Amino acid sequence: MVFLTVCTIRRKRILAVPEVVQLLAESWPQATSWMVGKYLVMPDHVHLFCSPAEIEVRALKQWVRYWKTLASRRWPRPEEHPIWQEEFWDTQIRSAAHYAEKWEYVRLNPVRAGLVRESDAWPHQGELNELRW
Repeated sequence: MVFLTVCTIRRKRILAVPEVVQLLAESWPQATSWMVGKYLVMPDHVHLFCSPAEIEVRALKQWVRYWKTLASRRWPRPEEHPIWQEEFWDTQIRSAAHYAEKWEYVRLNPVRAGLVRESDAWPHQGELNELRW
């Protein structure tokens, strides 16, 4: 399992709106070589957990580039292009404890940013697939 952070170019605050979160949640399953588990969308970046979905899996960099392209093509506000930073940050998750620690960090992001008082109040999060150990 991999913990992934993908940012918008110049940290543009354009992601945390329902139509974009839905667009991302629809784009990830179309990029079939990796499965997305839990995710949280902040105004200028996305955190997600992913795991290979195929035996002959596409490289993580190719997969990220593919779903970013899918999302960009359907972007609801073309004037916001370009959308994504080219690079991303990834961390290999090696245990259930490491996963729990990272998810706790992720779910508290909106609280630390002053966007909500409680993490469960942040509407732009979810889980597409249950990723198990």
